[in-house]
Amino acid sequence: MASIVKMNVNGREQEHLIPDSLLLIEFLRDRLGLTGTKRGCDGGECGACTVLVNGKQRLGCVTLAKSVSGQSVETIESVETRGRLSRLQQAFHEKLGTQCGFCTPGMIMAAEGLLRDNPSPNEAEIKEALSGNLCRCTGYVKIIESVQAAIEPGGVSP
Repeated sequence: MASIVKMNVNGREQEHLIPDSLLLIEFLRDRLGLTGTKRGCDGGECGACTVLVNGKQRLGCVTLAKSVSGQSVETIESVETRGRLSRLQQAFHEKLGTQCGFCTPGMIMAAEGLLRDNPSPNEAEIKEALSGNLCRCTGYVKIIESVQAAIEPGGVSP
């Protein structure tokens, strides 16, 4: 079976006829060409596919695309503005939070969701927000430092 889904993806209205079994990650990557959202474990364990749905973290690999019909979806491609890195992306770059880079889109989207809800989180709150995201390089210290730098005045270059 198939359904017509309407959603706002990265600020653009979308309307598509899709199979009811299509996962959000497949919709974003294969239908819309938004390949920044990474396919990792395919079981909701690694967080590489983290996107924001109505501003809240959601795993694209375990979310049916039709379940977010009528909602707002944001991927890593939405974070930059006019080709410029966001403060959070810049902090990941400067503080070496990217490591190999595979987990980075999911980490940034999880951190983005946190910072929208809590602009000044402490270390424990950052760790909790990122707890659903795995880093294959075990680079959690640099990732946490990156998020902290993004919230500190003067923490990253303009």
